[in-house]
Amino acid sequence: MQDGAGCATMECMSTPLFRVQHLHKRYGDAEVVKDLSFEIEPGECLGVIGPNGAGKTTTIRMCLGLTAPDNGSVEVMGLHMPRDALAIKAQLGVVSQFDTLDPDFTCAENLLVYGRYFGMKDAAIRARIPQLLEFASLTSKASAKPGELSGGMKRRLSLARALVNDPRLLLLDEPTTGLDPQARHLMWERLQLLLQQGKSILLTTHFMDEAERLCTRLLVLDHGRKIAEGKPRDLIAQHLEPDVVEVYGNGALALVDSPLRNMAARVEVSGETVFFYTSNAASLLSALGAHTQLRTLHRPANLEDLFLKLTGRQIREDA
Repeated sequence: MQDGAGCATMECMSTPLFRVQHLHKRYGDAEVVKDLSFEIEPGECLGVIGPNGAGKTTTIRMCLGLTAPDNGSVEVMGLHMPRDALAIKAQLGVVSQFDTLDPDFTCAENLLVYGRYFGMKDAAIRARIPQLLEFASLTSKASAKPGELSGGMKRRLSLARALVNDPRLLLLDEPTTGLDPQARHLMWERLQLLLQQGKSILLTTHFMDEAERLCTRLLVLDHGRKIAEGKPRDLIAQHLEPDVVEVYGNGALALVDSPLRNMAARVEVSGETVFFYTSNAASLLSALGAHTQLRTLHRPANLEDLFLKLTGRQIREDA
């Protein structure tokens, strides 16, 4: 019996909870999603990152059945979107980028009414409300209306509401946009707890520190295409040199055409700062010591460096 249970567990782990295959979407002459495929395993957080106009929002809308793909398929727990949309949504939790809380209801009432949309009995919802409010650190705000809450409290209430139906998969679209650092960190703690509980998450974000902290794997989109996919640290090691030296101050830009350029594998400029990407930071820092008027910052390469290398430093017209 133990062997059988083990096999069942292995089969479960090898079957993706969520599978997207060869999605295409065109609006007029613009193809905004081009042959996109990815999967999410049970207990995994997949982060989707990319500049504005990369196709993230359209992808999420197709995953939710709100926009029909021109080609391709979305499969959730063996069900197909949009054919089985109602059955799929019963097992999804969604936190949109914008506040959709009902301003006329208290926090507890927002959870109660939302649970009814899933056909849940009031008694079952009311039994879940205290633990959901506790999870969101909102127990003392049960009778408060959304207008009385801070931005961070509203986002946590939206997350609690998305958990009313005890979903296996959460779709979170920019869940911490507009929050201060303390509120963002509290939200991250709650999302990490959900992952520890075995929930799966599809997360879109513009915050690279958020992606690195929460995501098991990353999907990088640009111009509607997948341009990279993998674990955050693996992607950094694959595409970047291990060390970055940032140089700024009077005369920093002149270094771009100086002999120091040859001490780095790659040199980039953003504003008044010069970025040296290197595998030998010690020699470069020693040479920079002669330029006493300059300021330097030596750090390991991170996801922001990866993002900028893959998608470019130029601000997009729709940014």
